[in-house]
Amino acid sequence: MNKAVRFTLHLMVASVLAGCMPSPMQSSVGPVPTVQAPIPQPAFRPTPPVVVQNPWEPDASPRKWRHIVLHHTASSAGSVESVHEAHIGRGWDGIGYHFLIGNGKGMGDGEIQQTFRWREQIHGAHAKSPNNEYNEYGIGICLVGNFEETDPSDAQMASVKRLVSVLKHEYQLTESQVIAHRDVKATACPGKNFPIGEISRSSVFPVLAGQPGTYVTEQPTAFQIVTVERSNLR
Repeated sequence: MNKAVRFTLHLMVASVLAGCMPSPMQSSVGPVPTVQAPIPQPAFRPTPPVVVQNPWEPDASPRKWRHIVLHHTASSAGSVESVHEAHIGRGWDGIGYHFLIGNGKGMGDGEIQQTFRWREQIHGAHAKSPNNEYNEYGIGICLVGNFEETDPSDAQMASVKRLVSVLKHEYQLTESQVIAHRDVKATACPGKNFPIGEISRSSVFPVLAGQPGTYVTEQPTAFQIVTVERSNLR
């Protein structure tokens, strides 16, 4: 081996030892970045819908309902019993509404009570008109309170929306068939602060085709259902 070759080999060895030339295990483009394993993501768990069984199935054969009429008691407190007594005093055969929804004074806040008129599918006594259309074929729903002066409570709103939604679906009623008492006669009922439009637009959806009477609602708020039979009233 001549001197030039030996000099070149010595220079290459010295360069490797000094770190001037890349070794076969090194990259000329810099260090290889570390690849981290992907962080496992939690499994997607959709929020379950609020499922409401229809608790308002009447005992009698359903009447051919064509309207839902909304009212207020125009009082700060009330119950099925107190309204029943007041209507008896007018010469009626008992409370004129099919449903009453409490405000926490006399009944639970948002508590829905069915009256004998609904259980027995009897005409109402709440919305007199020239041809009596809205008593004969209108479901009367009354909320305890004076909504000329205050708003319905949040619990009352949640309950009336659920009730109206289910009744609309059960009896194939549209938004236009949900009306205020003032739409039937000259009265302020159910008050200027009563959001009839918001309530009339309420809707529910059947959960499964094979499960009639089961619904998904939009607002998960608890409410209480109480049935009041005629025998419990005078």
